[in-house]
Amino acid sequence: MPSEKRELKEALKFAIKGLILQEVRVLQLEQAHSPSFILDEMVRSIQEAKKEIVGLVRLMPVKERDILIKRLILQSVNEEIDQAIQMRKNRCLRCIHMRFYDEERTAHISLPVRTSRAQVIGCDQSRPASRARCRRFLETTRAISLEDYLDEMALFYELREMFDQFEEIWKNYLTK
Repeated sequence: MPSEKRELKEALKFAIKGLILQEVRVLQLEQAHSPSFILDEMVRSIQEAKKEIVGLVRLMPVKERDILIKRLILQSVNEEIDQAIQMRKNRCLRCIHMRFYDEERTAHISLPVRTSRAQVIGCDQSRPASRARCRRFLETTRAISLEDYLDEMALFYELREMFDQFEEIWKNYLTK
């Protein structure tokens, strides 16, 4: 594959990922009953992202363009779903060996009160046989509650279903 075509696909994939995340944020804002001016700005931002994507593929043959865009959109949604699942994988919230780790990866039994913030929450239990740390429990500061996680997953699945229902993504979504 020529480097020019590969660069175009990478740029297109990056733009589509941004568009997908913006669509999910709009769905979240709608559920939260956000003010209309915020929703309007998000919709305007989505329109700009669509224009960017249209600009990237304007010179491609129609059939190739349509197939590529649909494949990249569905692939991006599926990757975001997989990433959300991976972030919640193997969570043990009952671990009695829980520690808070600061920027220097120093373990604290309670939240650090100094200027450093907790970056990771995890298990400090060592296995006697291997001296390896427990991998059953690890939460990062990016982790969200179970309810928020389920809501976000529902939004991703709703978005994927929306894209699946479009006959032609180009006509039904990108050029509107």
